[in-house]
Amino acid sequence: MNYDVLVLGASYGSLFATKLLMARHQVTLVCTRSTADLINREGTIVRMPIKGRDGLLDISSKKLPGKLSASPPDAVDPGSFDLVVLGMQEAQYGASGVRGLMSRIAKSRKPSLAIMNMPPLPYLKRIPGLSTEGLEACYADPGVWKDFDPAQVTLASPDPQAFRPPDQPKNVLQVGLPTNFKAARFEGERETALLRNLESDIESARCNAGDSLLEIPVKLKVHDSIFVPLAKWPMLIAGNYRCIRREDMIPIKEAVHGDAAKSRAVYEWVSKLCHGLGAEDEDLVPFDKYAKAAEGLGKPSSAARALFGGAEHIERVDCLVRRIAQQQGLQSDTLDEIVALVDERLGGNRAVALSR
Repeated sequence: MNYDVLVLGASYGSLFATKLLMARHQVTLVCTRSTADLINREGTIVRMPIKGRDGLLDISSKKLPGKLSASPPDAVDPGSFDLVVLGMQEAQYGASGVRGLMSRIAKSRKPSLAIMNMPPLPYLKRIPGLSTEGLEACYADPGVWKDFDPAQVTLASPDPQAFRPPDQPKNVLQVGLPTNFKAARFEGERETALLRNLESDIESARCNAGDSLLEIPVKLKVHDSIFVPLAKWPMLIAGNYRCIRREDMIPIKEAVHGDAAKSRAVYEWVSKLCHGLGAEDEDLVPFDKYAKAAEGLGKPSSAARALFGGAEHIERVDCLVRRIAQQQGLQSDTLDEIVALVDERLGGNRAVALSR
């Protein structure tokens, strides 16, 4: 069966879209009108590292068997799609045009797969015993999520690392770390079956590289546990957010390995928090495995780059984890320091924006 999939976000979302196109599905990317015009004219290009092959492989949507189109949010009817993929950062869903589309998605009751570090509030409502009261303050616009049915929302961790090369047009994405999307099942069997069909189709798809048919990394892995996507939380707190210092930012590698004992301590503290919510050991990633992967992360995190670039909002997983920890009676000096630094930098950025 071929599916029609709506993907919000033409930057990171184009990576998942490319995997769907390889598997012969149809994809509509939601983005600004100028980017939509560019993609409809020229398609997308994802630059992928392939094990055993020199350089990067350029995967052009124009050469893939699936059909790609792009549209601004106002022109989209979510009711005509089989699945919605939320591939943007949390603060972007409250933007003009996108917020209205989110309301239409919620009312359509179409299954939505969020590929986000910051879990949507309706997804958190699926965790038994967790109160979402008091967590809204960590979201840029919590009202975006109020009409979503938790049964129709699931989460995948955005583990693959990718970025837009600064010297390239907006239809180009480069993959730095080609790991897998780890998704939790939906509550319902029908919606979960759709995800598992996509998982199978993506697994078997191959790319014609001219001289051979290549298996392309970055797969979709669907898990029964709702806690598997939360395995990213210890990584974010131990690495991504500790890139942020008062006066400057450092690469993730340095944040993790500059003081490995402190990194291990906060990583295992967040893992304990996840266990308290119901996660099992097999749902999470051991620190040593993460630390090994972090050796290849030579740039500051996207959150750090955004903060030092003047952003007025970033995804506040630090705030979310801290508030959930308070529900469990847990506290971490390292996390408190992170939250204070992010609050301070955001406050300064907002003050500068107001003064313009």
